[in-house]
Amino acid sequence: MTSPEPYRRQFDDGCEIDTDPARLDIERAYSYIAGESYWARGIPRALFEQALANSLCFGVYRAGEMVGFARVVSDFATMAYLADVFVIESQRGQGLSKRLMEAISAHPALQGLRRWLLATADAHGLYAQYGFTALSRPERMMERFNPDIYRPS
Repeated sequence: MTSPEPYRRQFDDGCEIDTDPARLDIERAYSYIAGESYWARGIPRALFEQALANSLCFGVYRAGEMVGFARVVSDFATMAYLADVFVIESQRGQGLSKRLMEAISAHPALQGLRRWLLATADAHGLYAQYGFTALSRPERMMERFNPDIYRPS
């Protein structure tokens, strides 16, 4: 399946969320993920752009400016992985992360999936509101993790 058609949700206060790749502020997303995130600090730009190209990306916009972001990696049939979720600091506390999660949850191409996964160190309460729980059978899950992959040798 190719990427789903762009999807857009508009809210009464002017907030918009959409998946149009042409609208993404890649520089803002990269700056946050590579410079401020705890999960991908130092990721090379080319690698980040490759991740975007192979994901369904959601931008959160206020007055035309991208103030939040998330991406979903999925086969659009059975599973999805939610990654790189953020709202810039000046816009936090205004419900934007909830709106972002509502838009992701309502996206037509992401309906009926058997399994969603994500990793978070600090937003369990947010994701629990959208049905995420601790792993039901963690003994079945495995990972291959290289925490130093983005650090120069």
